[in-house]
This record gives sequence, structure tokens and C-alpha cells, in this order.
Amino acid sequence: MDSSRPLVTIITPSYNQGQFIEATIRSVLAQTYTNIEYIVLDAMSNDQTEKVLESYRGKITKVVRESDKGQSDAIVKGFKMAHGDLVGWINSDDVLYPNCVEELVKHYSDNPKVDLFVVPVIDIVDEAGEKTGVIKAPLISRDFILRRNTEIIQPGSFFRRLALEQVGYFNSSLRFSMDLDLWLRLLKTGGFTNYSKVAMAGYREWGGTKTSTGGQRLLKERRTMLFSHGAKWNDATIISINIQLLKERLKNNQVLGPVVRWLRSRG
Repeated sequence: MDSSRPLVTIITPSYNQGQFIEATIRSVLAQTYTNIEYIVLDAMSNDQTEKVLESYRGKITKVVRESDKGQSDAIVKGFKMAHGDLVGWINSDDVLYPNCVEELVKHYSDNPKVDLFVVPVIDIVDEAGEKTGVIKAPLISRDFILRRNTEIIQPGSFFRRLALEQVGYFNSSLRFSMDLDLWLRLLKTGGFTNYSKVAMAGYREWGGTKTSTGGQRLLKERRTMLFSHGAKWNDATIISINIQLLKERLKNNQVLGPVVRWLRSRG
């Protein structure tokens, strides 16, 4: 490590994603920037995760294997252990690209008071790691993600550690929307920058991701959280959630569900 350069802490929360976590670890260890503190918190996985972690233990700054209360709880534990000037997390099924942290630190040097460093584009990868698509979601303003479009890109985004401490980390009661809630709280008082024009990470889209299994629970939690930040019923974000909730209810209706699924299959 080069102590003359900013320290960056990367946290990986983990639970039973042994088929992917090695790719995640390797992507962090392959960073071109070297002054990195890497913390992995595994909630006592019962798959091959422990074996993978043991094989990399000498290269990971800190490995913690203990039960937790869920992903938010694990990440907050990592935040509190972090020593970095900048802190971020990468889930155990996603990957960072080799120059991610290098680009981050370049922008941090020019913007040392910015609280939130985001990337406006991310690659979608499948279970095999093959690129299948791209998501573009530049951060425009707090008001935009509150009222217009809640889509944010978490993998590859980082925070100034002192700003995290000031806002109190995550709202650990949230299961699905803790990252969006954190963005909204940081943006109340702090600045942001989109630090790269190209993807700095790959988001793995597969059947086990929380966003693919959350359904109505995710939507209701997000709506309540947005209201707590000042969203109104006529905001596009709330209208969109209500439409999605209606579709979910129709899909699960024993009478109308088959009709809805047939209509969807027709395009």
C-alpha cells in the first residue's frame, strides 16, 4: 500500500453466493490502484463460500464470518470497520472493473469535499459473466431520483467516509431500498459527481438477486421510503410504483392472472 495516496475501503457482504464470490474477490484484487482496504463479511454461508474465502484470506484485509441481520446490517458493520477516505461496497455476485478505483481517486483528488461519487453507466452480466446489456442512469439531482426516476447505479459508487458517519450509515430496517435511501440522505447536504463516462462495474442479473425476487414487498418498502423523504402521490416515482403494484396484484389474481400473463406474452 502507498500511504501517501487516499485509502479506499471496499466491502463485500456475502451469504450463500459461493458460485460468484470468487469473481467478485478477484475483481477487487485486480484493481490497478493499490491503496485498498478490502473487508468481506460472510453471514456463515453453508455453500462453498468458506472454502473460497480461505483460499484468499492472505490477500483480503479482513474476513469476518458471523451471523447478521441481513445485507444492510453486514454493510453497516463494514462501514464501521472502514479506515478509508472513501468507502463503497460490491455485492458478492457483482464485479468491479480493474481501473474503477483508479478513476475514482483521480476525481476525489479534484473534488475532496464531494460526498457521493457515482458512475452513470453499468454493464449487465449473466450467470456466466457474459455481458448481456447496459444500464444508463446518470445522477442528475436529488429531486430527480425522488420525484422522477429512482434508478441509481450502486456497483462502482463510493462515498466519503466522514459523510457516511454524519448521516448515520444505512437505515437498517430497509431490506431493498437502503442504497436509494442513503443517496437521498447524502444529497440533502452534500455534493456528488458522476466520475466516469464508461462502466466501472458489472451487475449480475440472475434469479437469486433481491431485486428480482422482491415483488410487492420491494415496491411497498420503496414507496414508504420515498414518502418519508417528501415524495407526493402525483410524483412520477410514486405513480410508477402504484402501476407496478397493480400489475403484481393482477398477476397474482387467480382469475385475472392468466389473462395478464397471456397479454404479456403477446408483447
